[in-house]
Amino acid sequence: MKISLSTLLYWFFHLWLLAMSIILLVALILQFAGGELPCPLCMLQRYCMYLSTLGPMWIILQAHRGELRLHNYNQGLALAQLGALLGAVIAGRQDLLHILPGDAGYGPPFFGLHLYSWAFLSFCGVLLVCSWLLLSPPVLLKADAPAAMTSRRLSMYTIGLFVFTLGANAVMIVFLEGFAWVLPDDPVGYHLLQQF
Repeated sequence: MKISLSTLLYWFFHLWLLAMSIILLVALILQFAGGELPCPLCMLQRYCMYLSTLGPMWIILQAHRGELRLHNYNQGLALAQLGALLGAVIAGRQDLLHILPGDAGYGPPFFGLHLYSWAFLSFCGVLLVCSWLLLSPPVLLKADAPAAMTSRRLSMYTIGLFVFTLGANAVMIVFLEGFAWVLPDDPVGYHLLQQF
């Protein structure tokens, strides 16, 4: 059975892609401008953010093609939940590593919390949103999404930004860690550049 996204849900998924792209761009800026090299747990959290955002991107692309079916919609949200669940476990693990009184944590706090604490909260938010969307699809899937060329172009720019951040993070992680099987717990420089 083919379904159509409501306009609100269509743009909500774009907002999701945009928000995660901004979070990951800020992580890259902190990595380069602030010298905050990500530890292996931080990198895994980035991967989980990508995984949790591939679901909404899948739904948007299926809607563009006119091939969105209820099972595709559910698959996209399930993929988002899987990424968010894995990310929450990893971010929670990193929170627990620094829970003792007097532990300064890894990296400086951002608005009072460390980045891994913010990641944990964002993953929990994704889990709640996905659960709510899976419980109420008939209400949100009635109206047609905008089909105008401007909205399609804006949609592709949003997807392009997300894909760019994915590629940039993947390349930077290889530069940071090189091609090592075992990643250092507290990186001090770009491993691949030190080999030359």
